[in-house]
This record gives sequence, structure tokens and C-alpha cells, in this order.
Amino acid sequence: MNRRALLHAALALAALPARAQQDNSIAAAMNDLLVRPERDLVYGPDRHQRFDAYLPGTPRGPLLVFVHGGAWSGGDKRSAAVLAKVRYWTSRGYVVVSTNYRLLPQAHPLEQARDVGLALAQVQRSASGWGADSALCVLMGHSSGAHLVALLSAEPALTREQGADPWRGTVCLDNPAFDIPQLMSAPHAKLYDRAFGSYHAYWRTVSPLHILARDARPMLAVCSTHNQAACAQAQAFAARAARRGVKVQVEPIEKGHMDIDRQLGLPGPYSESVERWISSIL
Repeated sequence: MNRRALLHAALALAALPARAQQDNSIAAAMNDLLVRPERDLVYGPDRHQRFDAYLPGTPRGPLLVFVHGGAWSGGDKRSAAVLAKVRYWTSRGYVVVSTNYRLLPQAHPLEQARDVGLALAQVQRSASGWGADSALCVLMGHSSGAHLVALLSAEPALTREQGADPWRGTVCLDNPAFDIPQLMSAPHAKLYDRAFGSYHAYWRTVSPLHILARDARPMLAVCSTHNQAACAQAQAFAARAARRGVKVQVEPIEKGHMDIDRQLGLPGPYSESVERWISSIL
């Protein structure tokens, strides 16, 4: 392609809305890897209860289900950060699913977690048709999405109520909220007030540390060393989990909150470390 054609192509891409650029980037990656996307698959009646599945050319069994962040009130299943994860794990034969869920103020965090459990149940039912094994499933979430998957992992009954079967384990990418009462009792950002309100009894119902069950799923809790409070919450959760015989590994990372999400799936030690942990539980 000559320089003029390249310039026209770049200008055309720049003129696209951000969402269209993201979709085009994901489509290009899919073409590179012979991955077939299935978009907006339905798991519930609400327009937000949809997920995208990315099917590798040669499925090898495992499923990775990703839950986006966004302060419980925003975000999307096709965020730019999903691309690296899709490329990295589909190249290893994983079916990768990225799900949406209802947001504030329509649904509070416990309802959002139930949405994710409902999506997980539908993913598991769909797995064999994709050439995947529903038993080899890993949940992953970032930020508020990490809080939601931590809730489900701490108390798997929340997913059983939605028809989901057990999954192998969960990766929490910089979850800021393992201990909600402690978080809300200290100085905190207003976004937490919008998510958790002022009812102390409710705080405990959405606090992974307080609902931790003995059949909780294994977890890798990645936390940013730029936020000591988040790592302290992860360590406290891991300590309580250990007393109950639940395996939780905390991995402090020298990355910022957003880079923990954006850089997972890019070549390097960080992605390799998360992949080793996932491989160890499959």
C-alpha cells in the first residue's frame, strides 16, 4: 500500500467513533488468529444481559470469562482492554467470553453479581457447542468487575442460585473492595457511596471477606502496589481464606490500576505469571 493510501486509511480510522475503532481492532485480531466471534449472546431479558464469545480455530477445552470494571456504573464488554486478553488466551486454545451486566442505578452490586452468575450458567451450557469443556472454566474481572467475581468466588451459592456449576478458580485484577465495612468506614471516594450506600447491614452482604464460605473457589488476587489499601484488603482476605482452607494467592504488581487490566495479555512476565496460575488450577 502506498503512502497516500496509508494516510487515507489512518484518517478513515480516526474518523470512526471510539466503539467502532475498538470493534475493528478486535475484528482484525480475530482475522489474524482465525477466531470466530459470536456477539451479543443473550443470557437474560434485559438489554445489558448479553455477552460476546471468541472461539479459537482449534479449541483446547478451557473457558475464560471476563467481567469488565467501571465503578459498578459503566464499562462495556468490548472495552479496548479486552483485545489483549482475547488474543493471548485464544492463541492458547481458550474460548474467551466477555460479558455485560446491568449497571447502577438499575441494579445494585449484589444484583450485578447475580447477573454474572447467570451469564456463567449460560456460558457453561454453551461450552460443548463451542468445543470447550464447561468444567475447565476460569472467571476474571477488573476493578468493580473484580469485586463482582470475588463475591461469586467467596460464596459460590450465589452462582448455584443462577444455575451455574462450579468453576476452577477466579482471577481478581485490582479489586478495591474485599472488605466493604472497612472500606466504607475509612475515607473513600464518592463512587463507593453510590455503589454501597449507607446501610451497614447491606455492606456485609456485598463484602467478599464477610461472606467467605468454606467452598469458596481458589483465587489469584492481583493488586497494584500504587494502592497500598487495595493490597492490604487482598492480604486480609487471603489470611481469612487460609483459615478456612481456601487457596488465595496475592500478587502485588508494580503497575497502576488501569495498566493491570490493559497490559494483561501483552507479552511479558506479568501475563506469563497469570497464565501459570490459571494453568495450575485447570
